[in-house]
Amino acid sequence: MARKTSLTRAQLVIMEPPAQAGAKPGARLASVKFQFNPNALALTKNTEWRRNPSRMAGETSTPEFLGSGPRSLSVDVFLDATATHDNSVETGVEQLLLACVPTKKSLAANKPASPWVRFEWGTSKTTSFDGVMTNLSVDYSLFDVDGRPLRATCSLSIEEAGDDTPGQNPTSGSREARRVHRVVAGDSLPQLAWREYGDATAWRVIAEANDIDDPMLLVPGAELLVPAVEEVR
Repeated sequence: MARKTSLTRAQLVIMEPPAQAGAKPGARLASVKFQFNPNALALTKNTEWRRNPSRMAGETSTPEFLGSGPRSLSVDVFLDATATHDNSVETGVEQLLLACVPTKKSLAANKPASPWVRFEWGTSKTTSFDGVMTNLSVDYSLFDVDGRPLRATCSLSIEEAGDDTPGQNPTSGSREARRVHRVVAGDSLPQLAWREYGDATAWRVIAEANDIDDPMLLVPGAELLVPAVEEVR
């Protein structure tokens, strides 16, 4: 006799961001259960290499590994209210939008940060990780006579968030000595400041130490001097 199995619904768990760098996400804010399970998931992870040009034709230089980037998950969520003609599509979109704006708790602490999220679907572990929503795109395709959305496809992009301990020297573990950070693809000064000091607004300290004007434009492979945490206070 065949064993009966129940359908497992995919969901997006929305959590309070960590109180400090290296900490785990905080309390669960919401669980958005998907009306329909996704038809496909796209998982990517990049590595960054540097290769010096070779002067000899037919020869190539040995690439130097610079680092690996976080996992990124893309998933499409389908919302439909054609059977009920209610506000469930708008409600679903509003729930997803919660993951794109700073939480009240982070605003009260004067450290605005959007929630962390985790995609969950059954026993899958490769596609289930703590991260942040980097993009939400909503395509409305059907409306009621009063303009109410009845059908929408929401495209989500989730990027893995690391749990690095802030401010550690790679050799001694001390927070007192300056250290050098080699830039990898996707790095930004606010992101680096959060990892090092637990405060994304401290990026100006790193910028001043390296004569950087634009905190978002960093060249992969470049080396940045990271001031000690004592210099931030």
